[in-house]
Amino acid sequence: MQNFARSSDKYTVRFYPIIKSWREIVTNYIDELAKITELRQEIDSPYIIGVPLTLEQEVFTGRDDIGLRIEQLLRDRRRPPLLLYGQRRMGKTSLLNNIGKLLPNSIIPMFVDLQGAPSSASDHAGFLYNLAREMEKSAKKQGVTLPSLAREVLKSDPFTYFYEWLDKVEQALEQNTALLALDEFEVLDNAIAKGRFDEQDVLGMLRHLIQHRPRFKILLAGSHTIEEYQRWASYLINVQVVHISYLKEAEARQLIERPVKDFTLRYEPNAVERVLRLTRCHPFLVQLLCAEIIVLKNEQDPSIRRLATLADVEAAIPEALQSGGFFFADIQNNQVDATGQAILRFIAAQGEGAIVSRQTLLQQFPDADITFSLLLQRELIEEVDDGYGFQVELIRRWFV
Repeated sequence: MQNFARSSDKYTVRFYPIIKSWREIVTNYIDELAKITELRQEIDSPYIIGVPLTLEQEVFTGRDDIGLRIEQLLRDRRRPPLLLYGQRRMGKTSLLNNIGKLLPNSIIPMFVDLQGAPSSASDHAGFLYNLAREMEKSAKKQGVTLPSLAREVLKSDPFTYFYEWLDKVEQALEQNTALLALDEFEVLDNAIAKGRFDEQDVLGMLRHLIQHRPRFKILLAGSHTIEEYQRWASYLINVQVVHISYLKEAEARQLIERPVKDFTLRYEPNAVERVLRLTRCHPFLVQLLCAEIIVLKNEQDPSIRRLATLADVEAAIPEALQSGGFFFADIQNNQVDATGQAILRFIAAQGEGAIVSRQTLLQQFPDADITFSLLLQRELIEEVDDGYGFQVELIRRWFV
């Protein structure tokens, strides 16, 4: 066609339409083959199970309301410390990894996982060095270069030199504000309780940051309230709690139906409704169940692979309970005591959606008021009229 386009001889008029027609035939057949190949291929799962979502992972969904709430509190002139509180696997760390997407560019998140090097250090110099290093790495991801802090400098007088480093950080920030996000603050509390770090030095440093460095905002994240850790409450006065819980329904639908661009699996409407009902829009459980649905679909004939039905959702439930065993076992073994387990098993045995009256439960479990309060706080059960039922059907299935 290129040759004929440049030619003006007598054969051009005769052959150009023929060539154009053949090119169209070949192009259409290539498209047809591509569609056939796509249908025969397995569906790529975009879901991330068991580890927090990073900035690079497209599947992070929603949480705009929490981002807006944090932004409002960061603008508060009283500079209150914040606590991002929520149950395990609700997406706290994923939110902190992605919080830069939800906040103005003038706020520079500095994410520090206290489960890592900072709380594992053997002394204050090691703690502050690792804290500074994580702050530096996190700021770099936001396009801000912080000055480095050498470990050797901290050995003789760790907190004095750390404060001097913070002076340099403030200069590097220019007109921006630093959000120091400390994830899993309970781990640091445990290190203080063991005597590895001095409570007054470490928590006093955080209080000093809040009171005397307006360029720094402090956000703690954990699955406990400050009231459960009294030592923190005495240092971090006027903590504002930001509760992270289930996704909004629209966010959960997006996670099911459009987790990433060009997602090739489609759902029947009743299948989507069933996933929402089973998970109550719990971010981890939505991903867990949807990942198992994809595994199931990939084992089916290509002719039915691209459409998830209600039967597919039901068939994926046992697999989700098995592959997500670590999540459910953590609830059973670490979040409730023996009485709590017994109460959950009793309610679970009554069937899906069952509400058991408070009177019936107190007959079975007298003097269990504190346990009921804990189960409510852990968002495992909810009060309906004068009874209790499971918040999440998949969790009920586990206790069955």
